[in-house]
Amino acid sequence: MIEDIKKRALHRTKILEGQMRGLEKMIENEDYCMDIITQSLAIQKSLGSLNKLLVENHLRTHVSHMFEEGGEQKEAAMAELLRVFELSNNRS
Repeated sequence: MIEDIKKRALHRTKILEGQMRGLEKMIENEDYCMDIITQSLAIQKSLGSLNKLLVENHLRTHVSHMFEEGGEQKEAAMAELLRVFELSNNRS
């Protein structure tokens, strides 16, 4: 992993961990539903930020190398990227 991206991704996971603890506490305390939903949506946004970092790292390392290799490696990289794109668009 690229060191800067790794550092930022780990920071993001710590934020997510705190957000999840907060969400759990809100549910336990039976906080106002809209506040719980707002927290849940903030967590989803944070997960999106983490995923963006991970995709960036993958593009800058593995995918660029696979494209340089060409042939089957390039096709495998394309298939991976299409799968990730498909997964990100099929979220409910």
